[in-house]
Amino acid sequence: VYCTKFALPSIIKNKGVVLGVSSIAGFRGLPARTGYSASKFAMQGFLEALRTELLPTGAHVMWVSPGFTASNIRNVARAADGTSQGETPLEEGKLMTAEECARIIFDSIEKRKRVVIMTGQGKLTVWMNKLFGGLADKLVYKHFLKEPNSPLLKYITNG
Repeated sequence: VYCTKFALPSIIKNKGVVLGVSSIAGFRGLPARTGYSASKFAMQGFLEALRTELLPTGAHVMWVSPGFTASNIRNVARAADGTSQGETPLEEGKLMTAEECARIIFDSIEKRKRVVIMTGQGKLTVWMNKLFGGLADKLVYKHFLKEPNSPLLKYITNG
């Protein structure tokens, strides 16, 4: 937010672009990722409000939601207790490459798109959440319950 604030005069003068990198978690809150989801919802709200404010200036505001991308981030991520998160349960070979992600972002900036959801799974999740919210709740819950050592297990009672 502060970076945008200080860069805004130049962005407006040059009819530039403010780009936010978000997540599907900004459209659909994810269980056991409440802080992350809240931060993405907040960012998208900020960018949407800013886009509306800047309409008469010619500056453009957009955000992208790449989905899982093969990168080094999971190799250096930390767990809540500060220890290394370790191996990812994701198959890195099946994820979007960082280069593919960058190309989509660059093309989207050139086309001055408003919001870009980069994966089919992401588009389906956003669509289902809007039209069938209760069903989306159940499907997302079941998906995250299957994760190894899912934090959701603590809510299941046997009684």
